Order: sequence, then structure tokens, then C-alpha cells
Amino acid sequence: MLGIVSIDEALEKASDAGLDLVELSPQADPPVCKILDYGKYRYESQRKIKEAKKKQKVVHLKEIKIRPTTDVHDYEVKLKSARKFIESGDKVKVSMRFRGREIAHKDLGEDKIKQFASDLSDIAKIEVEPKMEGKQMILIVAPA
Repeated sequence: MLGIVSIDEALEKASDAGLDLVELSPQADPPVCKILDYGKYRYESQRKIKEAKKKQKVVHLKEIKIRPTTDVHDYEVKLKSARKFIESGDKVKVSMRFRGREIAHKDLGEDKIKQFASDLSDIAKIEVEPKMEGKQMILIVAPA
């Protein structure tokens, strides 16, 4: 801690020590500088950034498509794959497509999509409630 020093004096002290004068916060009044090895400082800051990237978890959005007429076995297979996705930490988007006259029976599709959400309720929570987007009803569930 040298206190407030002129730029010339700080540069001279840094060159005497064989180090660099690094400006840490230029917005401060007066600007805060430090005498250190700049190459080593950059290397350590890059290592910290790499470590932070290693520790973060990337969450993907997986999609499962069902229809209002999807049969029991196919429904169970899709439910099983949704469970696998959620257990691996991914979000799942369940989309139900209505074709032709099926759109007149949105209530049946909504019942099926709510059943899907309730079957996953032990390991997931609903992030986006079932809603219509054109001819498609979507639901997004995330790991609990």
C-alpha cells in the first residue's frame, strides 16, 4: 500500500521491481493500480474463467411429441424417455400436435398432457403450463 502516487513515480517503482504497473479499476477516483507480473496475472485470471466454465451445468431442452390418439404403450415409452431426460438434468418440452378435426377436441389433448405432467410430478415440476400455440399444445417440465 503506497497510497496516492503520481504515474511517473509508480512506473519507476514498478520498473525497479522488474514488474508491471497494472490498472485494476480505471473508473475509481483516483484510478487503482497494482505492481505485479502482468503475464502471471492474465494466466491466473484465464484459469479462473476455465474453472468456472467446468463447474457450470448446461441445461438442454429435449422435446417429446405426442398426439391425442397416442396409445398406452407408446405413451409409456415416451414417458420413460422423458424420465431419462429429466434424471440427466435436462428440461423436457412435451408438444401435442392436433391434426384436422382433432382440434375440436382440445379438452382430450389437454387431459392427456396433464396426465403426462402428473406422471412426471415425482421427479419434475411444471415450468410452463399447458398452452396452445397454433395447432400445437405445449408443456415444459424441469427437474425438481
